[in-house]
Amino acid sequence: MGQHSDKARETLLDAAEELFALHGIDAVSNRRITEHAGTANHSAIAYHFGDRDELLRILLNRHREEVSQRRRELIDALPDAAGVRDLIACMILPWIEYLASRPMPSWHARFLFQVRSVPSVAEILGGSLTASPEIEALIHRMQAELEHVPPEVVRGRSQVLSPMVLGICAGYEARVQSGEEDPNWTAVGYFFIDSCSGMLSAPVTHPQDYLSFPATPYLL
Repeated sequence: MGQHSDKARETLLDAAEELFALHGIDAVSNRRITEHAGTANHSAIAYHFGDRDELLRILLNRHREEVSQRRRELIDALPDAAGVRDLIACMILPWIEYLASRPMPSWHARFLFQVRSVPSVAEILGGSLTASPEIEALIHRMQAELEHVPPEVVRGRSQVLSPMVLGICAGYEARVQSGEEDPNWTAVGYFFIDSCSGMLSAPVTHPQDYLSFPATPYLL
């Protein structure tokens, strides 16, 4: 693929992410994406991606390796006696650092929030995304650190935390864009680290009664 074609593809991805973030996945047509990207070729989505489903998959995956690589670096630097807070930091900081590195205005957190909230998209993606092996390994290590919390509860709480962090980051991203907040993603990241550590470590009132969730990939 030539340099011009690569640039056109990235422009379409940027346009799609912005429109999906602002208006929702189902409300945005392929034609609207191509027009927002500044191309008169209304079949550009089909040409570059094959179909809309593949466009969504590529959008979800195009920065995942960058985040995963940073997570692996943090995991490799962990001491043997890493506590829950250290492990949570490895989960959250790579994604927060990625959001902080994005040019303004950014749309990524809001795009992911839209992806998680639309059932039709979950059906489209099906098994195309797999849970991050690094996050699965971190959860396993946290279970060893949280002996007073049943493993099923640790996993359930972890699955609550992912959409919670995502939703709050989506709102923060929008407020930064509107000028309501000065961007300080580092503070946001450490707020989450403290809050999530407390939630995971909290006592369990009813050890046998907990929320269970279907297996879903972590989008962070």
